[in-house]
Parts: sequence; C-alpha cells; structure tokens
Amino acid sequence: MLKQLKRMALGGVAAAATLIGSSAWAVEIEYWQYFFDARVEAMEQLIEKFQEANPDITVKMTHFPYADYRTKVAAAIPAGEGPDVVQLFYGWLNDYIEADLIQPLPKDVFDPAKIDSEFFPMVQAMKKDGTYYALPTAVRSLALFYNTRLFDEAGIETPPATLDELVETAKKLTKLDGAGNITQVGITTGMNAQDHHWWREVLVRQFGGDPYENDYQTVNYNNEAGLDALNFYVGLEKDHKVTQSGFMDEPQAAFKGGRAGMHIDGSFRIGSLNKVRGLKWGVAELPAGPDGKKSNYSSYWVNGITTKAEGEKYDAAVKFLDYLTSDEAMQVWLDVVGELPAKPSVGLVEKNANDPTYGPFIRGLEYANTTKFANESAQRQALMDMVARIDIEGQDPTESLEAAAAEEQKILDEYYGK
Repeated sequence: MLKQLKRMALGGVAAAATLIGSSAWAVEIEYWQYFFDARVEAMEQLIEKFQEANPDITVKMTHFPYADYRTKVAAAIPAGEGPDVVQLFYGWLNDYIEADLIQPLPKDVFDPAKIDSEFFPMVQAMKKDGTYYALPTAVRSLALFYNTRLFDEAGIETPPATLDELVETAKKLTKLDGAGNITQVGITTGMNAQDHHWWREVLVRQFGGDPYENDYQTVNYNNEAGLDALNFYVGLEKDHKVTQSGFMDEPQAAFKGGRAGMHIDGSFRIGSLNKVRGLKWGVAELPAGPDGKKSNYSSYWVNGITTKAEGEKYDAAVKFLDYLTSDEAMQVWLDVVGELPAKPSVGLVEKNANDPTYGPFIRGLEYANTTKFANESAQRQALMDMVARIDIEGQDPTESLEAAAAEEQKILDEYYGK
C-alpha cells in the first residue's frame, strides 16, 4: 500500500511538472485580417489545422470591417497591442515598412531564392533589398461572371469573347419597366468595386495604351487610348443603356440579387456567390479588346510579422506564417474563398487550371498586370470622380480624363517625394 501511494505521489509530481512545463511553453499569438465572410471561414479552418499540428501554439483571430482595418492596425502595433501576424494589401507594403509596423521575414525560413523560384513572379514585389517582408497565401485576377439562368432566358448560348460581343450580349440582358426605368442591367458597373482595375489595367491596354510609365510613378492614360477606354466604359450607360450607375448600390449586390446578367469581379467573390441560394452562374475570361488583345489585373493580400512580435511570440508567428504559405493552406484558401494559389505548383495542377470556375481566373494570370499603388484608395477615388463628373455633371470626357490624370499624378508625386 505504501509503495502504491508512493507511486501515485510520484506520478502526481510528474503530472504537475508536465502541466507546468506545457503552460510555460504554451504561447498565444494574434492574427488580424479585414472581415470578408469567406476569408474568415478559410482562416478558421487553417488555424484549426495549424493548432492540431502545433498544440503549444494558440492563434486568436480578430477581424474588422474593411473601412476601419488600416486605422486599427496603425494604432494597435505602435502601442504594443494587436496582431503578431497581420494581413495587408500588397499595395500597402511600403507604408507598413516605413511606419515600422512589420519586420523582415527570417531568411533561414523564408529563403528569397526559394520563394523566387516557387511563387508566381508578381510576389517578388514583396521583396526589399533582397529580403521578403510579407507573402501571400493566394493571388487573384478578374473574370466575367454571368447569370446562366438569365442567359438561357435571353437565348444566349455562350459568354462574350470580345468587347463588341459584350455590348451586344448586355443589350439582350437589359430589362426596362413601363416607364423606361432599368429593372435588370445587362452588365454591372461601378468604379467603387473592381471596375477601376478593369479600366486601368485592362481597357486602357486593350485600346492600345499603357496606363503608367516609370515603374508606375508617371500617369500615362491621359491620351487617345485612355480616352477610347473611358468612352467605352461610360458608353455602356450613356450610349448603349445597358447599365446604370448606383444600381442596387453595389455592383456585386445586383449580381447576387439576380438583377444583373454580367458582372466583372475578382476570384475572391466565388466563395460568397456559392452561398447565394438559387443563383446560377458561370465564369469566363475577360473579353478581348478591339484587336484581340487580352489583359487582366492581378493583386493579392499578404501576411507579415509585425514589430510587436518578439521572443516566443515571434517564433510562433514565423511558424504560423510558414504554414499559411504552404501548399495545403493554398488549396484550402482556393476551395473556400476562390482566390488562386500563389504557387504554380498548386494553381497550375490540372484539377485547378481546367476547373470551369477557377480556370478562367488562373488563365488570366498569364496576361495580367499588377498595379503598384502609392495609395490605392486615393487612386481609386480619382477614377471614381472621373466617371462621376461625366455621369452627374455632364463634363466632357476629355476634360474629366485630364483632371483625373492630374489628380492621380499629384498622389504619386507626393508619395515618391517629387
């Protein structure tokens, strides 16, 4: 009996020591991203998988509305609060580095040469002075979503392959009430959504231009190509009457509501569209330009390690970010969100590249351009104002184009210190 009690006592001491040791090594890190339902769902799955493999690390996720996100991050990290691993838009990288919000990734885990060879080339924009500061789980491009039910009703068999076909298809899909008001748009429009990317990197190029020069430091769309692209865009409403500014407030809302035949959006929209009951839709590559030229816009969100992360939290953050850039994580993100894997080894496998939904986006990466923004929101606003002056104030497109170019050049000059 005495020996049994002794064994129990020793076992209790050992168990206590184990508990003390495990709690001493357990660490919690915070992950922040902006709120988008599919992205939150995907990250929940990734955190669960990571924690199963790393039971000594707990990852706490916090998310905020997009409009408040940057402000929250900028306030929290300098105060020693907030995330250890943070999500940021690729165009914000320089701002985050200059504000000392993120730190370089350790080369022993994130070898620049290996990243250069394994990721899509656009990711190299995250490298400064030979060191990576952030990496994406996924990249994204644009494509044409179309409502298959509305196509069938209108007798349309295939999505448009050219801009001319886009206009003709949109005409067949547009519906008016007895008073002449649009009740169903043939195609959505809205520079507040993804159209500023479509106009800048797709239409301007398809009409023979190059939107910027000097590594995106000089505006170059205030010319004939830019004017042709602008006239085509505003002409969808003014001339062809197949769309309406502000229809159902947001372009994606009109498409989700079954009130739009076509909608240009990013691959990230797939996850939320899949959840809309009764909505039947397909995806096609963006229509080619007048001379058959194809173009697309690609972008991505990245994850970085903040300057708040130190010691054991830093080590845990490195481990977590390493998992977020793994092949497994990229496939989960594709399946849940619809954003494309950042590595060709995942994105270009036959299953994904030939998928009827993902395929058009993946093929679009082959001819996509990635805008190097100085201030993405301000540059978007300049194009929103450009179209609004024409639609609301009746300003001549040439004058509005010049005003937009001057405003955006001012933004670029201020950022680059010119």
